[in-house]
Amino acid sequence: MSMDFNLYVNDIVRQAREDLEQAGYEQLQTPEEVEGALARKGTTLVMINSVCGCAGGVARPAAAHAIHYDKRPDHLVTVFAGQDREATAKARSYFTDYPPSSPSFALLKDGKICTMVERHEIEGHDPMSVVNKLQQYFEQYCEEV
Repeated sequence: MSMDFNLYVNDIVRQAREDLEQAGYEQLQTPEEVEGALARKGTTLVMINSVCGCAGGVARPAAAHAIHYDKRPDHLVTVFAGQDREATAKARSYFTDYPPSSPSFALLKDGKICTMVERHEIEGHDPMSVVNKLQQYFEQYCEEV
């Protein structure tokens, strides 16, 4: 029974990772990868992924659709809460003044936090409202592509 459950969870995790990779997000699985990615100049959108329903039903679709906009982040990256714990902790260390939440989005510029879309702004909302919120932040912080 537990083996079947583990296979099921592994399948969900694999699909969740693939969804974001197909949308153009770079998977960061170690603290060193996070440091390297967040040290880049320009704007970076970090999607904190998770296996919860609001990640699959709202956050990942929003992550894929929000980037189709005139202004968008220079870099798209993701860490997986509950899977890549050390990488997620390292990413969260950049999100000063924000409590840990997943799923969520952090927008950084030159490695400094600009703003976040937290779980409470995702859970119970539809993907388009999250897309609109992200695009408002892109408008404010990002350059035209």
